[in-house]
Formats: sequence, C-alpha cells, structure tokens
Amino acid sequence: MATLGGAQQKCMACNKTVYLVDKLTADNRIYHKACFRCHHCKGTLKLSNFNSFEGVLYCRPHFDQLFKRTGSLEKSFEGKNNL
Repeated sequence: MATLGGAQQKCMACNKTVYLVDKLTADNRIYHKACFRCHHCKGTLKLSNFNSFEGVLYCRPHFDQLFKRTGSLEKSFEGKNNL
C-alpha cells in the first residue's frame, strides 16, 4: 500500500511497512506501536517515557543507568547543544 507520496513508510526497528492505524512517530522516525521498545530491556515505550541516543531507543530508567550516572555521554543529542 502506497502513501500519498507514492512511497511506503517503513518502521525504523523492523524495516516493514507501517500502516496508518499502527503508526507512531518519535524523533522524526516512524515505528510500529509494537516495535517502539527499549533497546536494553525490550519494554514497551510511550512518547512520554522514552529517550534516544544516536537513533537507539531507551526507557528513561535505562537511559539514566547507561548514560547519565556514568557520565559516559560524550556526544551531544541530535538537535541539542552540549552544555
């Protein structure tokens, strides 16, 4: 099934076609609702409770655990300046 522009929209996680009823957009990327999961724990994410780094999705607790607490986050987030 084609979109208005003639191209199919693909999920960033599984690379399969995403239809409007199952479409979720986060960080200007398209996902199936079921594919919008934390990379670390595989838990289902919501738009209100996720973070991403270099295109990889994380739940807030794991993002904090993996990056903030250790201070290993050396690169700036997309679209944001380093402080």
